[in-house]
Amino acid sequence: MNKARHYVRQWQDNPVREILAGAVATFALIPEVIAFSFTAGIDPAVGLYASFVISIVIAVFGGRPAMISAAAGSVALVVAPLVRDHGVEYLFAAGLLAGLFQILFGFARLATLMRYVSNSVRTGFVNALAVLIFAAQLPHIMNAGATGLAVMAAGLAVIYLAPRVTTRVPAPLICVVLLTLACQAFGISVPRVSDLGTLPDGLPVFHLPEVPLNLALLNIIFAPALAIAMVGLLESLMTAGVVDDQTGTPSDKNAEARGLGLANVAASLFGGIAGCGMIGQTVSNVKYGGRGRLSTMAAGGLLLLLMVLAGDVIGQVPVAALVAIMVMVSVDTLDWGSLRRLRRTPALSNLVMLATVCVTIFTHNLSLGVLIGVLMSGVFFAVKVAALQQVRRDGDLYIVEGQIFFASADAFIEAFDPTDHDGPVTIDLSGAKLWDITALAAVEKVRDRFQRHNLAVTIRGDTLAGDVRQPETDLRP
Repeated sequence: MNKARHYVRQWQDNPVREILAGAVATFALIPEVIAFSFTAGIDPAVGLYASFVISIVIAVFGGRPAMISAAAGSVALVVAPLVRDHGVEYLFAAGLLAGLFQILFGFARLATLMRYVSNSVRTGFVNALAVLIFAAQLPHIMNAGATGLAVMAAGLAVIYLAPRVTTRVPAPLICVVLLTLACQAFGISVPRVSDLGTLPDGLPVFHLPEVPLNLALLNIIFAPALAIAMVGLLESLMTAGVVDDQTGTPSDKNAEARGLGLANVAASLFGGIAGCGMIGQTVSNVKYGGRGRLSTMAAGGLLLLLMVLAGDVIGQVPVAALVAIMVMVSVDTLDWGSLRRLRRTPALSNLVMLATVCVTIFTHNLSLGVLIGVLMSGVFFAVKVAALQQVRRDGDLYIVEGQIFFASADAFIEAFDPTDHDGPVTIDLSGAKLWDITALAAVEKVRDRFQRHNLAVTIRGDTLAGDVRQPETDLRP
């Protein structure tokens, strides 16, 4: 019952604030989704339909309230070769399979593996995405001309000055309305949303992928589907972690994985591309008060409502206004505090964060950047823990303290010198922990070395960590 009441409260908290925050996310979604659709080689309507369906489903079944999920760039990059080589129907089939993978991951509770992603990697992820969000606006900025740049500057001024006048209406919404009216009233010629691509003119309809059901299909879509599932889940869970930090509330990562899977299955069955969490739009939603599930549903619902019922009006919104919003989002997404802390935080942590940023930016591959960061974190952690191992000698007694595992096993072996003893030797491992088979093998090697020199060895506490037995073994040659 407590879970049910908590779920209901996630829909009821301040509906007006939630809808307004979702509206801000809607305007932030439009240019990004259309741009990502072109990246994937599909019609913009495919991305916009997907964003509507994903938002509605994830709002109901997701594990992280206030998170915006839609057709995202990371997925677009993965599916672009599939669409180019086999067509959009195979995209729908791959998205369907990817959704099933994500549902399976959620039920298998694999999402909990995110706890092994260090804070340095998460910070690098956020900073890299802030840079990529800004970089995505550069083509619009570079080609805007003097008039377009002036409109963008006016948009940024409105965004940052409007909160001083009122906070009841989100500043980006004020920006969109004022700049649209101004451009219309004064006949200012700048690119509009309608210039970015064809907008939807109706509701999405149920559509089974028109592909042959055979092993050849599986051979074509299996790898792309797995990539979609992994990249999408990774970005969604990282985005959920950002919302956790910003709101100070927990989320159910496994439920989010299941919800994202259901959303991608639904999107694929209604003629849409698979998607995932979108950091920029999510930060924008949270910044303007989004805390519950209603803001997520409002973002998707208003997106389709505006496209279908007010497509001509939305088509007149200056692209410069949307670029100004996304520039603001990129600035707010960047963890500026992490830059100020560079001198105070450990050098290895800084290296992990910067490596994650650099790999993600230069490859435009979120999963690769995070993978490199996680691997570096693991290696550096192993090195740190291995350095804590100590072997102290008191005559013929060796006292071992610390962690013995694959990274510290060689140092442990080298700490013993059988040629420097004439009588029995005792090795006390009571203060040490043996974590893996490499550690046990290291103890065996040390024992064998002493035995080859005809020295009796007594080993105390030679058990794996977690084993309640602490035997004392007298090993005589």
